[in-house]
Amino acid sequence: MGTKKYKPEEVVAEPRQVDVLVSQGQSVADAIRAIGVTEVTYDRWRKEFGGLKSDQVRRMKELETESQRLRKAIADLTPDTLILQEAGRGNV
Repeated sequence: MGTKKYKPEEVVAEPRQVDVLVSQGQSVADAIRAIGVTEVTYDRWRKEFGGLKSDQVRRMKELETESQRLRKAIADLTPDTLILQEAGRGNV
């Protein structure tokens, strides 16, 4: 079964929808099933994005992507730098 990619707006709105359904008298488990995600996903969203607005979540995701890109660039450059340092020491 394929996984669905949720947009930041959905990640923020879905837990709020659960809150509305619970306030209307549904159990938490039934409300989570009604929005179409698993309890694990709901708990993860609550823990990671609880209290954030959709633009804050979008910005956080952009920063995480940029951070991964920079880490990869550093990892690619580190061996080259070490080789050049060793070569420089060998000539002295």
